[in-house]
Amino acid sequence: MEDSPGDYGLGCVEITEEDLSKALRDLGTYVDISVDDLKALCELAVKHARVRLATSVPVSDVMTRDVVSVKEDAGLDEVSRLMSERRISGMPVVDFELVVKGVITDADVLSMSGVKRGHTIREVIGHLLGEPLPAGRKGGKVKDFMSSPPITVRDTADLREAAAILDKRRIKRLPVVDEKGHLLGIISRGDIVRAMARQ
Repeated sequence: MEDSPGDYGLGCVEITEEDLSKALRDLGTYVDISVDDLKALCELAVKHARVRLATSVPVSDVMTRDVVSVKEDAGLDEVSRLMSERRISGMPVVDFELVVKGVITDADVLSMSGVKRGHTIREVIGHLLGEPLPAGRKGGKVKDFMSSPPITVRDTADLREAAAILDKRRIKRLPVVDEKGHLLGIISRGDIVRAMARQ
């Protein structure tokens, strides 16, 4: 439907010049802007909003829904098996209501197995060949090694917001959650790149 002359794209609400004049008076303070300038500003704002909405992609449209997750009380064997079988380097940690509590990565799994963060590559390779590691903590549950609190993104967020979080936090993936923190999916850098290529 085409906009009517005074329609600023606010649904079926038509904003007239009289409305703009009254709005300026309601501010209760002097604003150095004419009604014509305010009208032009509104038209530009609506134009930019339309462009933004036309190009926005919600995270829920791009995320992977088949998410591998693990419970907080899982042990090293279960986490290692899941990562190996699904060929992933990290996954969300959830409670029994599927609320995301943290994220565990392959580096965390190495810590669980006794490889202390900061060990040299030589020490890690030696450990894999059976040599003992210096001062490593071994055992425990996922909740003892996971990164928490988790960095998540809402399913309703724009794809660009997810991309900005991944870039700023220098991470590879983000659990996608609903308003109560329940796990809905996961979005990775690769998902975002593929979505951008389709646009």
